[in-house]
Amino acid sequence: MSAEHSQNVEYLRSKLRQFNDFPSPGIIFEDILPIFQDPKAFKTLISTLAAHIRSAHPNLTTIIGLDARGFLFGPTLALELGVGFVPVRKQGKLPGPTISATYEKEYGQDVFEIQEGSVKEGDVVVVVDDIIATGGSASAAGELVKKSGAKTAEYIFILELDFLKGREKLDAPAWTLLSGQKEGERNI
Repeated sequence: MSAEHSQNVEYLRSKLRQFNDFPSPGIIFEDILPIFQDPKAFKTLISTLAAHIRSAHPNLTTIIGLDARGFLFGPTLALELGVGFVPVRKQGKLPGPTISATYEKEYGQDVFEIQEGSVKEGDVVVVVDDIIATGGSASAAGELVKKSGAKTAEYIFILELDFLKGREKLDAPAWTLLSGQKEGERNI
């Protein structure tokens, strides 16, 4: 890890806000929204993620962003990299024919969809989202990529709840910018 990368990580971490007992008692919620409220922080986020992707995936064709926080930085990241952006949405939110994948949530199931033809056979995809917890939603996105005939090269997250072991459900490597959420801290 370069000195510049380490400085960027510390700077971005300093922008996070914590809220105790949200969304329920005993939870410390890590709020990433201040990063997007500060143009310098947002630019640092995009440049740091883009540097990693350029180095690791020179043949990338598509960034997929997960509903809804993957939409906050996925399109800007795709623009910076000169590749397409494709949203993965909750069921019923996309027009036209779609491909769907079901995933488990804390209380029941949900369905993600992608528009047919938005990801093509042979595409090299990076899936982005704000946080990986249990890995269910990211895994469903990977299933959509696979059903489209493309390949997920990597999953990229801003934060990770390590103790939930969500990356174990994924079909490709996961990279987290601001990792380190450990069991007992009860952060999300």
